[in-house]
Order: sequence, then C-alpha cells, then structure tokens
Amino acid sequence: MSRLNAVLLLLVIASALALIKTTYDARRLFTGIHLAENEALRLAGEHKRLEADRQLQATNLRVERTARERLKMSTVTPAVTMYDGRGPAPGAQP
Repeated sequence: MSRLNAVLLLLVIASALALIKTTYDARRLFTGIHLAENEALRLAGEHKRLEADRQLQATNLRVERTARERLKMSTVTPAVTMYDGRGPAPGAQP
C-alpha cells in the first residue's frame, strides 16, 4: 500500500507542477496579447495621423505652390506653348 501511496503522491506533485506551468504560460500569453493590442492601437493612431498628413500634403493648392516655388513651373498658356510640327496645327479641328 505504501508503494501505491508514493506513486499517487508523485502523480499529485507532477499534476500540481503541470498546473503551475500552465498557469504561468497563460499569464505570459495574456501579457503578450495585451502588449500586441496596445501596439496595434498605437499603430492605428499613427496611421490615421499619417493619412491626414498625406491628405494635407496632396492638396491642389500645396502642389501648385510647390511646383511654382521649387520647380519654377508656370501655368501653360497658348503664348508659351511650342509646337514641333508633328501634331495638328493650333485651332485645327480633328
């Protein structure tokens, strides 16, 4: 009977250790999930901020001002348009 008691005691101890390890792993995974959710929220906020910044940068007025100031571009008018002779003449109907 004492041998059976010893085996049962070892099984109870092994079961308790397995329960402790499982609990530890569950807590560790829960912490990882919590950190990942926080990171996802941070990235979503940054994405919204970058989208707003992109929309602000791509406005027509900003693009036109940048083209005029940095690239020294101007609006196309018939007075500054040059033709190379390969296309239809100005004012010609297709």
